[in-house]
Amino acid sequence: MVRHGLAILALTAMAAPVAGQVPEVASGLSHGMPADAAPLFDASGYRMARYRAPVDRMPAPALRIALADALKLRPGQDALFIDVLPAEGGRRDPLSGTWTLAQTHETIPGALWHPETGRASPYVALWHGLHDTVAQAREKAPGLPVIVFCRTDCWMAWNAARRLARDGFGNVHWLAEGIEGWHEAGRTLVRAEPVVISR
Repeated sequence: MVRHGLAILALTAMAAPVAGQVPEVASGLSHGMPADAAPLFDASGYRMARYRAPVDRMPAPALRIALADALKLRPGQDALFIDVLPAEGGRRDPLSGTWTLAQTHETIPGALWHPETGRASPYVALWHGLHDTVAQAREKAPGLPVIVFCRTDCWMAWNAARRLARDGFGNVHWLAEGIEGWHEAGRTLVRAEPVVISR
C-alpha cells in the first residue's frame, strides 16, 4: 500500500517488473574492486557507482526540464514531483514499510519522497511503489508531468527518470539542479517523510 498526503494519488495494483531484486541500500560498487576501478554503468546503461558526480548525458527517453520551467509548476497540482534521494543511514521495516531515519531530509514542498528508487537496481517493492504512484496520478490526470529529482550532480534522479520513461510513461522529466537548485532560486524547502510502501 502507498500512503501519502496528496489527494490525487491512491494505491493501484499496476506494477512494472524490474530486473533483479537487490538489498534496499546497496553501494552499487563491485565487491573486491577499488571504488575508482568499479564500472560506472550496468549493462542497461544505468549508473551504478559514484552517484554524486556531474551528469554528462540526457536520460533518454526522459527529458531534462529547465529549472526556470520547473519553478513555474505547483508540485502536487501542475506536476507530480518525485524526490528519489536515498535515506542515508535509514532503515525500512519490510513488513510495515515504515522508515526509521538517521537524519532529517528537506525537499521541495508538495513533492513525494521515494527513497532508494534511483539506484541502478532498486529494491523491487520500492520501485513498484513509485511506479504505482505515477500510474495512479496518471489515471486521475492523464499526461500529468512527472518531475524526478534528487540533488545537483546526482545520477539517481537520472536513473529513475530514465527507468520510468522506459517503462512506458510519457512526459517524464529530470530536474538536474535538484533540491539545491530549487532552494538557491529562493524557494523554501520542507521536512520530508518517505512514502510508505508495504508489500
